[in-house]
Order: sequence, then C-alpha cells, then structure tokens
Amino acid sequence: MSETKRKTTTSTAVKRRYNEKTYTQIVASVPKETAAAFKAKCAAEGIPQAQIVKQAIERFLAE
Repeated sequence: MSETKRKTTTSTAVKRRYNEKTYTQIVASVPKETAAAFKAKCAAEGIPQAQIVKQAIERFLAE
C-alpha cells in the first residue's frame, strides 16, 4: 500500500520568508534582443542567469 504525500504550502512560505529576509532583488531593463541572447547563451552553456550577474557584481566590488 503506497502513501501519497499531502501537498502543503508551508515549505514554500518558509522559503519565501527566508529569501525576503536574506536577499534583495536587483532589476535591470535591457533590450529584448539582448535579454533573449543572454538567456539563450546561459541555457546553451548550462549556467544559471543569476550566477552571471552575481559574478559581475562580485568582480565590480573587488576592484
């Protein structure tokens, strides 16, 4: 007899609260063509988009 897990939102709510407390979002507007090329290259190379932005910020702060 297999048991099915109940779907709950507690875990999602906890993660959301943690992220809101720990992180700040940075938003950038770029031309659609640039965004599409960026997303495509990240997908092709298997690199998360946020990782590129985080690395750029870290390099900038290290200067």
